[in-house]
Amino acid sequence: MIINDAFFQLEDQNQLLIQEILASQSYKNYLLKRTEMNTSPEVAKLKKAFQKEKDKFEQIASYGEYAPDYRQLQRSVRLSKRALDLNEKVAAFRLAETDLQQLLDEVGQRIAQTISAEIKVDAGNPFFETGNHSCKGNCHG
Repeated sequence: MIINDAFFQLEDQNQLLIQEILASQSYKNYLLKRTEMNTSPEVAKLKKAFQKEKDKFEQIASYGEYAPDYRQLQRSVRLSKRALDLNEKVAAFRLAETDLQQLLDEVGQRIAQTISAEIKVDAGNPFFETGNHSCKGNCHG
C-alpha cells in the first residue's frame, strides 16, 4: 500500500464515520441496554442457572442416549436458556444489538457498492442477499 495524501484523507474519513456511528442512537441504545442487562441481578441469576444446567449436561453429553437422565438434562438446559432469552432485559439487549448490527451492515454494504456492484458483502442478514437462489446451491461450483 502506498501511503500518500489520499491514504490520510481516507483515514480521516474513516475516523469521522466511526465518530458518527458512536454518536448514533443505535449505538447509544445498545450501550444502555447492555448496561441494564449486565447490572440486573435477575439476569445474573438466570445466567448462573443456565451455566449450571449446561455444565451438568456437558458432563454426560458425550455418552448420548446411553447416559442416565440424558433427555431430562437436555430439556433442563433448553428451559434455562429459554428463561434467559425471554427475560425482558436480555430481549431488549438482543434487539438493540441487532439494530446496531443492521446499521453496521448497511454501512459496509454502501461502502462496497460505492466501489463496485461486484463486491460481495457477507452481512449475515438475508435482507442484503440479492443473488439467484433458484439453483439450490448446485450452480456455484
